[in-house]
Amino acid sequence: MAIGFVLGGGVVRARGGRGCDRIVRKRNAFAKWRMESHSEDRAPPSTDLERTPAVDAVKLEPVVDPAIEELSNVAAHSSLSTVADPDMTANEEHPHNTGQNAFNDLLYCLAVFALVPITYGLLLSDQLETNGQIVSIAIFLLGYGAIVFEDILKLNKSAVSLIMASFMWTMVTASSTVEKTLPALTEKLGDVSEILFFLLGAMTIVEIVDSHEGFKIVTNFIRTTSRRQLLWIIGFVTFFMSSVLDNLTSTIVMVSLLRKLVDDPEERKLYGGVVVIAANAGGAWTPIGDVTTTMLWINGNISGLTTMTDLFLPSMVSLLVSLAVVTPTLSGDVKRSEPSEPAVEEVGMENKRQIVFWGGLGALVGVPIFKAATGLPPFMGMVCGLGTLWVITDYINRGDDQNSDFRRAESALQRIDTSSVLFFLGILLSVGALEHQGLLRALAVKLDTVLPNLDLVAIAIGLFSAIIDNVPLVAASMGMYDPTQFPVDSKLWQLIAYCAGTGGSIFVIGSAAGVALMGMEKTDFFWYLKKISLPALAGFFAGAGVYLATQAVNIPQLVAGFPGA
Repeated sequence: MAIGFVLGGGVVRARGGRGCDRIVRKRNAFAKWRMESHSEDRAPPSTDLERTPAVDAVKLEPVVDPAIEELSNVAAHSSLSTVADPDMTANEEHPHNTGQNAFNDLLYCLAVFALVPITYGLLLSDQLETNGQIVSIAIFLLGYGAIVFEDILKLNKSAVSLIMASFMWTMVTASSTVEKTLPALTEKLGDVSEILFFLLGAMTIVEIVDSHEGFKIVTNFIRTTSRRQLLWIIGFVTFFMSSVLDNLTSTIVMVSLLRKLVDDPEERKLYGGVVVIAANAGGAWTPIGDVTTTMLWINGNISGLTTMTDLFLPSMVSLLVSLAVVTPTLSGDVKRSEPSEPAVEEVGMENKRQIVFWGGLGALVGVPIFKAATGLPPFMGMVCGLGTLWVITDYINRGDDQNSDFRRAESALQRIDTSSVLFFLGILLSVGALEHQGLLRALAVKLDTVLPNLDLVAIAIGLFSAIIDNVPLVAASMGMYDPTQFPVDSKLWQLIAYCAGTGGSIFVIGSAAGVALMGMEKTDFFWYLKKISLPALAGFFAGAGVYLATQAVNIPQLVAGFPGA
């Protein structure tokens, strides 16, 4: 979810930053699993993800000779590296560079270790205490700039966000007292923890379903070869899938499916762009479909059922308009990919797939019901659903073979994108520091003078989310406006939920779904800008217009006015 640009042929990733690393880790895990399965003369598990050269390299008949088998495993293991290290290659060609690189690494580490305590010392100095707000703004802007250009600076955005949060709360303490700061920090950490545990539970459930290939139940129904029919089917399937899953997972699943349905890489990119639009639109209208909507829901700005009923039509219109713009560019039938040799599936796998898919779906959909029935926070319903699915998968995978181990919840926990969760932690705590100092409220006052119409503020947030991470944007908006003035399900919060979700489709760098498409299909910024941005922008404004129109017209009163109503 950070910002990124495509310069020439190279991609400088943004939003989602290293979100595609999750895809790489899953590929490597499957590749290693296949190697171990072959060495024990087992049938390899099938996967929807693209086979890497490493996977194809190990697709050999079992080797009897232990010496040859060991050499084969070593070679296969070395081929699992997803990205070649230029420094390693250079060192092999020029051994004398090794010492220089080691010296540079040492200087870098010493500089970092020295910079952190020096910065803390400066933050606690008397000179900065009187300018605490200015310093906090400077820290946030510098940290956010480092997050935006993480690939250029070779810095991980999660690490930057954590350091930024620590510095900013140190500045809060320096400007006040520890006794006053600790209660505010504890309260903010409690709010943030609810979001983090919710995301951890949801990500683990999705990973468990994916390891059982549960999404095949959805994707196996697509049979058409008509380009236009396929476009609309892909759009609708992704839309409703993303309303339950996160948009990143939905994109990974659907792009993987497209590799089986569409042979031409250029044509597949176009369908992939539609997947991004549909995934972001589908996640905007449910409290569990997108992280920003989830944040607003957990914070009490929106409710589940009302948001779904009010935002479903705008989100659907956003998708329909985008599809209508793309449809005239397609005609004829699509050429399907040549079917590969089907993998041998273990006995009983279909039953396991059905159990886990419907169990995982029930766990996710049941969270709003749990909250409404018990009044407890949503993360409690999510961890309850995760625990239930964990027990089920432990039972159905009670064998001792490696295939069963891979599908267990313990293994799924190792594959989820934990760095993204830590990124949310740092960002939300940083925004919390700004809120505690009253800076967000001051920003809201300034915005009211520039954009007196709050509808324009929400739309502007959506447009900014096309190039800037929508998590801090939405987090900032939550602290800018008084909940007593804008209660639950007010027009402002719902419009922010819609705009922040769908606005990320305008540029490929605007959402985690777009970044995943960039990594999986090598889609560059300018190709997406030429082919997809206009349909996405048209859908964004169409959906926003529909929402504002429905809010301007009191539909319940209008229906009640009809004779016999």
